[in-house]
Amino acid sequence: MAGTFEVYADKAGKFRFRLKASNGQVIASGEAYESKAAANAGVQSVIKNAADAKVVDLT
Repeated sequence: MAGTFEVYADKAGKFRFRLKASNGQVIASGEAYESKAAANAGVQSVIKNAADAKVVDLT
């Protein structure tokens, strides 16, 4: 089963997204957005850019 993006309103009324693994564990989350549309655009950006993203070890 694939992961799931959830878009939700936080306690401050801002919109956020989180990516959950198939076991329900949160594996990524986005910043606070002013609108639901902006949060959805953030999800689409992650979907578009994550497939080819490099891992950079900064330690």
